[in-house]
Amino acid sequence: MSATDVPELEAGSPQDPRLVQPSRINAAGAGWDWIAQGWKLFVRAPLMWIISIVIVFIAAVAISLVPIVGSLAFQLLQAVIAGGFMVGCHSLAKGGDYELEHLLAGFRQNFVNLLLVGVIFVVGGLVILLVMGMFVGMTVLGVIFTGSPENVYATVLGSAMSILLGLLIALALMVPLLAAYWFAPALVILNNMGPVAAMKESFFGCFRNFVAFLVYGIVMTLLALVAAIPFGLGFLVWIPVAITSTYAAYRAIFTEPDAAEAAVTI
Repeated sequence: MSATDVPELEAGSPQDPRLVQPSRINAAGAGWDWIAQGWKLFVRAPLMWIISIVIVFIAAVAISLVPIVGSLAFQLLQAVIAGGFMVGCHSLAKGGDYELEHLLAGFRQNFVNLLLVGVIFVVGGLVILLVMGMFVGMTVLGVIFTGSPENVYATVLGSAMSILLGLLIALALMVPLLAAYWFAPALVILNNMGPVAAMKESFFGCFRNFVAFLVYGIVMTLLALVAAIPFGLGFLVWIPVAITSTYAAYRAIFTEPDAAEAAVTI
């Protein structure tokens, strides 16, 4: 399948996306197509996207003010919030509007399953931190047991390989965890999949499209550098496009061709 064969987003169909299993393999150029299609969804309701991102940011700050529990709660709810964003994207893709009430869609629909996706992701992240901590902890203990400040530098330098190994292992474990999480909210809320099944499908969908995701990641990273230049204000656009392009990738990878063949029109 060439990049030009990647299914476009649906416009005006009354049906929800129908799954294709196993997930579709996209060409490398599809990574750019996802971003382009995501941009089309963003410019359909740019003000609403920016307002919703600001609301989520304010909510995150407010919740995080609660010591320990607040920050953890927001982490667990990220999949629920992401599910709401996916519903908003789907509304735009069908020719509808994007409204603030879409932010609450994940709390109203499949809340438990979305929450479980967040729980699995957070627990997985904690396990990875523990694994990395085992390697870094060796260095910390080494510094403590030296009992001499002048030996601290030598101890840390001597354990540099252990620290580097810990970081590399953590990165190697984080990539599949992110792959399992990436499309899970969309699969749960738009296709009523269970959390484990959704994360499994997301994992295989990502790795079946590794090259396209590599292109996508490089382009989005470059765009993030540009977004950071004007005092970071560009992220008010970059974040919504990251969300809408994720929806575009979900449609291209997981939905039936006959449900995703009409192009998005502005």
